[in-house]
Amino acid sequence: MKKKVIIMGAAGRDFHNFNTYFRDNENYEVLAFTATQIPDIHGRKYPPALSGPLYPEGIPIYDEADLATLIKENDVDEVIFAYSDASHEYVMNRASLVLAAGADFRLMGPKTTMLETNVPVISVCAVRTGVGKSQTTRKVAKIIQEMGKKLVVIRHPMPYGDLEKQACQRFASYEDLDIHDCTIEEREEYEPHIEKGFVVYAGVDYQKILAAAEKEADVILWDGGNNDLPFYRPLLHIVLVDPHRPGHELCYHPGEANFRMADVLLINKIETSYPENVEKVRTNIRLVNPKATVIEAASPIFIDQPGLLAGKRVLVVEAGPTLTHGNMEYGAGTIAARKYGAAELVDPRPYAVGSIVETFAQYGHLSNVLPAMGYGKKQITELEETINRAEADAVVIGTPIDLRRLIKINKPAARVRYELQEIGEPTLEAIIKEKLG
Repeated sequence: MKKKVIIMGAAGRDFHNFNTYFRDNENYEVLAFTATQIPDIHGRKYPPALSGPLYPEGIPIYDEADLATLIKENDVDEVIFAYSDASHEYVMNRASLVLAAGADFRLMGPKTTMLETNVPVISVCAVRTGVGKSQTTRKVAKIIQEMGKKLVVIRHPMPYGDLEKQACQRFASYEDLDIHDCTIEEREEYEPHIEKGFVVYAGVDYQKILAAAEKEADVILWDGGNNDLPFYRPLLHIVLVDPHRPGHELCYHPGEANFRMADVLLINKIETSYPENVEKVRTNIRLVNPKATVIEAASPIFIDQPGLLAGKRVLVVEAGPTLTHGNMEYGAGTIAARKYGAAELVDPRPYAVGSIVETFAQYGHLSNVLPAMGYGKKQITELEETINRAEADAVVIGTPIDLRRLIKINKPAARVRYELQEIGEPTLEAIIKEKLG
């Protein structure tokens, strides 16, 4: 008898686990995916072209709120938890719901989901969303490029559109971002690499993506999303830790697994953290992963128009996932606004429209910052309207990309940039050169 399975996800790890383990496995029948975190993903199907010959009709995607009912009505045997940046308490709450409904609850690890590669992989992951992976991947990419090696970046999935069309995507120019109708979240991750001349792959089917990337790469850089594990087995596993959230490295899934697996643990943003919080992170490293090489780093913030903010009422727009999935109350934009003398941070909530209102209702810890939500054209339009309705003198763009490429802002705007600066030794360059030879 085939085991009846439901996979809980958020349009990323869930699809990967299915593709690598369940798609051609005749011992299982995947009845459904359930979805959370991502707007409008439920009510659709994982398409037949991706689900394989065992699933000629594709696989339905339901809202996670329907999970208990689905388990009972379909006599489900096993539920797979397959999304990231969830607290241990949250994961076990879901486990309790599944067990109470009558099914087994399962987490899948590297042995069943990591793909082997023919070229070396260096992975950059984290213990939480918003730790500073973006500037770290840029640093690692530059090091590898300066070694004379052809680098290809493979980014953790963000397939929120037509899944069949997004099976294997290649980005080498800004035009490719438009061709693939990328969301703000996708652009935030792809554009900085494209700007530096690197090819980026992403999508849904990471076996196909790997086969394509290996044809043009000496080295693959796995650019991790949220705090998920790499999809490919890395030669070097770099994991970022955030002293702004000390202790979270032991309280979130699968961030703690990354923390324990890491070859290199990079303590980022120490210049803006309390010394006692940095020490707490160091202590946890000594207790849990003492074999890891520890690097300490800062992420200094720069702004393109420093005189624009002094004495002004400013609206701060931050990277969406940092504030939502990452549960941060502020980001680089807020730090920049304070550093450059803003008189007041404008509360965006009275000006929010549409799904932006829903975002603030869902994430009650947010007040004087606006998450740059943009999972589709409609939400991007609502973000633009929210920004333009706000009664502010200026806007601080704290996202990894310049939002002005996508939306029209009716106020003066300053863009924030941040780069990784290592402090002392060892350095990423020395470690990477030793590994790659």
